[in-house]
Amino acid sequence: MTKVMVVEDDQSLREIYSIRLTAEGYEIVSAGDGEEALALAVKEKPNLILSDVMMPKISGFDMLDILRQTPETKGIKVIMMTALSSDDQRKRGEGLGADKYLVKSQVGIEDVIAAVHEVLGDNNEAGAPVSPEMLAAAQLQEVTAQTQPVAPPSDSQVPVSQSVPTPTQPQPVAQPQPSVQQPAPQPMQPVQGVQNAQPQPTPVQPAQPANPAQ
Repeated sequence: MTKVMVVEDDQSLREIYSIRLTAEGYEIVSAGDGEEALALAVKEKPNLILSDVMMPKISGFDMLDILRQTPETKGIKVIMMTALSSDDQRKRGEGLGADKYLVKSQVGIEDVIAAVHEVLGDNNEAGAPVSPEMLAAAQLQEVTAQTQPVAPPSDSQVPVSQSVPTPTQPQPVAQPQPSVQQPAPQPMQPVQGVQNAQPQPTPVQPAQPANPAQ
């Protein structure tokens, strides 16, 4: 059975290509970066490698360069897929020995499958015809991967300088309390019967003459 290696750091795209190529009857080996792909290429010896360019650890271009300089892997067919559409990047890929160079924004899943058949020269003779169920599943995953929204950063990822300040609650204004009217002091009322009382002079009693001795 013809073996195809899919090298893609985007897990969704890697699964899409794997499902669709499996439906074509190919045996699939997958890798998430160029370094892993080099190790698997020596071990699995695939007939074709379908590889992304922009990847962590080792880029697709560096991986291709090493593949072509390694005796065990220099004969493997390679299709490069990238978002880089400039002529310089295309010429670099072809100069390193890529059998085909595809720009992701310019091709769909069926174009990729057609390119695999073209490079391998099997004209869809790798296996059984594609079932409608497997084709629909691959197309659904492709649409989902292209339309999946980007998750907003969590609160722990928002820089402190960009955090939204918490609005302060207005403090209630203290209302002035009405002053209690103190009753005016009332003049003291004279005690009845005391106001007009005048001191009466005490009469002096005349001294009584002493009685003569009898």
